Amino acid sequence: MTEPTPEQLATELVDLLDVEELDTDLYRGKVGNDGFGRVFGGQVIGQALQAAQRSTDAPKIAHSLHAYFMRPGAEELPIIYRVVRDFDGRSFATRRVIAMQKGQPILNMACSLQTPEGGLAHQDAMPDVPPPEELKSDRELRLAMMDEIPERFRHQFLRPRMIEIRPVTPRSWLHPVKQEPRQSSWFRVVAPIGDDAAMHRAILAYASDMSLLGTASLAHGVSWMTHKLQSTSLDHSVWLHEDFRADDWLLYTTDSPWAGHARGFNRGKIYARDGRLVASCAQEGLMRLRE
Repeated sequence: MTEPTPEQLATELVDLLDVEELDTDLYRGKVGNDGFGRVFGGQVIGQALQAAQRSTDAPKIAHSLHAYFMRPGAEELPIIYRVVRDFDGRSFATRRVIAMQKGQPILNMACSLQTPEGGLAHQDAMPDVPPPEELKSDRELRLAMMDEIPERFRHQFLRPRMIEIRPVTPRSWLHPVKQEPRQSSWFRVVAPIGDDAAMHRAILAYASDMSLLGTASLAHGVSWMTHKLQSTSLDHSVWLHEDFRADDWLLYTTDSPWAGHARGFNRGKIYARDGRLVASCAQEGLMRLRE
């Protein structure tokens, strides 16, 4: 079977996050094809953000979102997004988005949008890490261990992805060891996607769920491939600070300051290649070990 080209994969991602307007403040998200049986959380966040952005007139742009996952989404069903316009002011607007399948909410999200303005400014410095050109992609690393991957995981673990990831310090999925719960990786869409800034924000929100959840497990030397580890996102927050392009390299640095009571807390910072801090993230996830 011929693998899709990078351009086809990028088009697939844009199409996935391009929600359809059914009626005023009512949108439908397309079905994904991850093949895991349940919808990837980043897809729901990205589509919900698009619904909030579509319901708000320019020049206001999204600067933060806070989401709670309530039920796993069924991968074979479209998701309906209902937007509630809680506030429309001169500088800010606030939206609530309810994502539903079969009449039941699977995610609630609050989103704030702001008219751009200047102000006092500072930021954390970008970590000193090797550039992406010096690193192997996540897929290259996985293909190198193909023979070790259990058959039931092989297809999904090795398939081409819409987001290319190049880890700075690759983790071992098959032979995990206890280590400091922090990691860094470069990521970008695999091909150019045009200049729609709202779509770039939606893609960052989508990708922000790809490296965050597993950070807490690094401290305990466990992996979903080698342990009976039940993990899923419970909530997810993103703050959008500066303009960026999701088809240019972005550095995602994550750390986990705490875990306990079957939950792990994770934080993330996303930098553009020029050193600007363009987004910050936080997430608490279920981390239940069933040995």
